[in-house]
Amino acid sequence: MQELRDAGVMLRLIYQAMKTRDIDTDAIFARLGVDEDYVFTEQLRTPHNAQLYFWQVVEDVSGDPDVGLNLGRVLPAYRGQVLEYLFLSSPTFGEGLRRAQNYQRLLSDAANTDFFVEGDEACMVLDTASEEVSRLKHFNECFVQGLVTFFKSITDGRFQPSRIEFEHHRDTGQALVQDTLGCEVVFGAKENRLFFPVRLLAHPSPHAEPELLALHERFASEQVARLEKKDIVGQVERIVAELLDSGEVTLDAVAERLQIKPRTLRTRLTEAETSFNQVLADFRYRLARQLLATTDESIDEIVYLTGFSEPSTFYRAFKRWSGMTPIEYRKTAQGKDAMVDAM
Repeated sequence: MQELRDAGVMLRLIYQAMKTRDIDTDAIFARLGVDEDYVFTEQLRTPHNAQLYFWQVVEDVSGDPDVGLNLGRVLPAYRGQVLEYLFLSSPTFGEGLRRAQNYQRLLSDAANTDFFVEGDEACMVLDTASEEVSRLKHFNECFVQGLVTFFKSITDGRFQPSRIEFEHHRDTGQALVQDTLGCEVVFGAKENRLFFPVRLLAHPSPHAEPELLALHERFASEQVARLEKKDIVGQVERIVAELLDSGEVTLDAVAERLQIKPRTLRTRLTEAETSFNQVLADFRYRLARQLLATTDESIDEIVYLTGFSEPSTFYRAFKRWSGMTPIEYRKTAQGKDAMVDAM
């Protein structure tokens, strides 16, 4: 099964919002086992299911039980991406919305939005393809504000939701959410839905240009095709995770699990602009950082969990990757003295 991932632009917008609200991003990223440079990694795509842990960490560090709602208030508008260009070069907001649906994977593999009209209202169904994330309060309340901010930016401020329905429940703060979003809000609904006046679909774009629209659609198609080529990387990572503790993490072993020839796997990874050795090294590095930053596992145990045969080999590799020894990294990430005798 392919792991669902979100475009890095989502994390970058949240990062900027956290900076605006003076939330300790150093502490958050230390808990996540990454540094802040990770946010600006080129072509970054983060695991969708990591939203659960991410938002829990953000709430813990900020101490704000409504952190998703409050970050949504200051979330920057989604800018400079091909989906924005599709909207702007389409003749109307409705046409842009229909076209963007074809390329929603550029925002998230988990995005599966539907769109329909009922009388005087239009509705977007915001399906994240993950039941747990669909019910995550912080994610939902931040994401829908980001969507509304984006829609306002491309309709000269005319977009206004008429009703929002959330899958998640709220025991308190319902009025605060309603005041923040400026419309009727329903909790505990069957789906996450965004309603707005149907007349907005006809709102014309002053930037509409048929030739630009064709260019942007071609560019969007090329980006989706590039993502499809990179799907093989996620498949390889999933199998690597299963094989790490067996000591049989080889291209041949992974190819056998994928039921393809090793040569085919090597070719597909080349098309995805990487190699088996690079995918393996990247996966081991991410896993090692996560274990060092978020657990008290001994170094010997981390050596085993990351698939290295000897501690010395692990030490050399980690030093090459991070510029620090594993012990130094743990001290920095956890913000406290790690137990040297944990070795």
